[in-house]
Amino acid sequence: MAAQAAAAAQAAAAQAAQAEAAESWYLALLGFAEHFRTSSPPKIRLCVHCLQAVFPFKPPQRIEARTHLQLGSVLYHHTKNSEQARSHLEKAWLISQQIPQFEDVKFEAASLLSELYCQENSVDAAKPLLRKAIQISQQTPYWHCRLLFQLAQLHTLEKDLVSACDLLGVGAEYARVVGSEYTRALFLLSKGMLLLMERKLQEVHPLLTLCGQIVENWQGNPIQKESLRVFFLVLQVTHYLDAGQVKSVKPCLKQLQQCIQTISTLHDDEILPSNPADLFHWLPKEHMCVLVYLVTVMHSMQAGYLEKAQKYTDKALMQLEKLKMLDCSPILSSFQVILLEHIIMCRLVTGHKATALQEISQVCQLCQQSPRLFSNHAAQLHTLLGLYCVSVNCMDNAEAQFTTALRLTNHQELWAFIVTNLASVYIREGNRHQELYSLLERINPDHSFPVSSHCLRAAAFYVRGLFSFFQGRYNEAKRFLRETLKMSNAEDLNRLTACSLVLLGHIFYVLGNHRESNNMVVPAMQLASKIPDMSVQLWSSALLRDLNKACGNAMDAHEAAQMHQNFSQQLLQDHIEACSLPEHNLITWTDGPPPVQFQAQNGPNTSLASLL
Repeated sequence: MAAQAAAAAQAAAAQAAQAEAAESWYLALLGFAEHFRTSSPPKIRLCVHCLQAVFPFKPPQRIEARTHLQLGSVLYHHTKNSEQARSHLEKAWLISQQIPQFEDVKFEAASLLSELYCQENSVDAAKPLLRKAIQISQQTPYWHCRLLFQLAQLHTLEKDLVSACDLLGVGAEYARVVGSEYTRALFLLSKGMLLLMERKLQEVHPLLTLCGQIVENWQGNPIQKESLRVFFLVLQVTHYLDAGQVKSVKPCLKQLQQCIQTISTLHDDEILPSNPADLFHWLPKEHMCVLVYLVTVMHSMQAGYLEKAQKYTDKALMQLEKLKMLDCSPILSSFQVILLEHIIMCRLVTGHKATALQEISQVCQLCQQSPRLFSNHAAQLHTLLGLYCVSVNCMDNAEAQFTTALRLTNHQELWAFIVTNLASVYIREGNRHQELYSLLERINPDHSFPVSSHCLRAAAFYVRGLFSFFQGRYNEAKRFLRETLKMSNAEDLNRLTACSLVLLGHIFYVLGNHRESNNMVVPAMQLASKIPDMSVQLWSSALLRDLNKACGNAMDAHEAAQMHQNFSQQLLQDHIEACSLPEHNLITWTDGPPPVQFQAQNGPNTSLASLL
């Protein structure tokens, strides 16, 4: 017996020594691989060689699966060799499923492999893989929640928002069961975001109310709590802005701005949450900061505070440039494009068409780098080009751009915005009555207006008033414009207010009611100067010149004429500069991806008559 015991002990010692030796060579190769990966610059080829050197030793299954995962991850993140990356990740996923208690390797392999499948446009391979991983991860809260988020995101990218919402609902209930109110709130807020995208407002309101209660009651990491509040408030603010309620949103926007200031003073807590299901973060602090700048720009643009919009755009773009040096996250490019879209509209209003055109070109370049970004913003890009065409009086090109944008969008608010602008093009052309009547019927603000946006409905009344004015139906025009004024004053829509006042002033001038005309044009001019809106200033100064001349106020008429001359010269100079840019050729692009380069023109080829 003693001899047997001694032999057994000897065998056990030999096995232990062998395991120790195996561990030492493995750790040495792993150490070298990590050293090469983290070198500056990284030596990825040598890192891969070190990891591949593990396999000839015929390691245990755990080491084999982990090494396949490490190789797949390095090749996926640092090389273009997606075929080898896929092969290693598939082996890691296959082997790890046979090993008990090996969740981290198993589910990380599934997560990375599905990402790679999506990158290769093999979404049909990614979905069943994620479903299988979700099914077998129910005892691992962190991975179960993470995989649910991942599959929901995949459905969202495919625009299958119903399936995505269902998964987020499953995630919220699972998080509640495992005692993670924080992650439950993340799931519910994500679902609320998708419901807002789907315009399911009856479902959004109770959900956001529940989220507000969960966020306020949750006691945990201060940064996580504040980030939940930022998420919640961003949804509320964007909901108000989508509805065109610029005044009503102010308390929420102020709360959001205070919240981001609080976050910026908090230090990141290195202590990990005790509940593994809480190991999530919505956005990095720096990304949240840019997002708050972005919604502030959206608000300022809608309200007509264009200098404020410019200030916050500059801040946000500066922050984005710094972040993009260290972070290639796609969301940063999305933020940049949305910021540029808003500032381009501001520039067209303030009379900086050449700058706007160069920024449209910048959006084109960003979209060339990402097919998904172009797919999401193509309609907006053609809409911006349409607005630019209107500003330089290229009405045929404007019509083509707006028509292209309509073909590319299924977003109701954007559709209504484009139709409203296309109707104004037809009104200015004066010979498109059949098409115009058809459009006006589709955006009739008096009954069954297609969207809930207060701002867009007010704009539709303005377009009706403009059409009635051109038709000489002045009483009808006044009714529509007074409706616009009532709506725009209720929500501080300054630009619509200024446009309505100056058009009403023009109507009263035509009718010979000079005093009433003056009562409209003077505040229109003051508001247009505050925005500043160059076209309304030009229009108002012309009316003030003619009004004062008619009333015999020679000095005031001379002053107004001088103002009109100054505005005309500024707009004319900007017009010539914009039309001389090579980017001006973008106005002819109506199909396919954005053009890569532009041929320079000898000079402008558009009519300047409308500006003089």
